[in-house]
Amino acid sequence: MSYSPNRGFPAGNPIANVLVVIVGALVIAASLVLGFFAFVVLATLALVFAAVIGIRVWWFNRKLAKAARANPETRESADATHVIEGEFHVVEMQVEDRRHEP
Repeated sequence: MSYSPNRGFPAGNPIANVLVVIVGALVIAASLVLGFFAFVVLATLALVFAAVIGIRVWWFNRKLAKAARANPETRESADATHVIEGEFHVVEMQVEDRRHEP
C-alpha cells in the first residue's frame, strides 16, 4: 500500500485538486443560497397563512358582534353568562377548646 501525502484529495494532479476544491465551494455556496431562498419562501407562506387566519378570526368576531347588537335577546343571554347559579349549604364546624375545661 502506498501512502499519499494528499489524503483528502483523490488525484495527484494539482489542477484536478484545484478543480475539486472550486467545485466543492460552488456546491456549498449553491446549497446555502437555495437553503436561504427555501427559508424565505416557507417563512412567507407561514406569514400569509397566519394573516389569513387572523383576518378570518377578526371577521368572525365582527360578524358575531354585529349579530349580538341586532338581536337584543342574545345580549341578555350574553350578560347572563357572567352569573353562576347554584345552591350551597353552610357547613359549620364546632371546635371545642378542651384546654379550658375543668
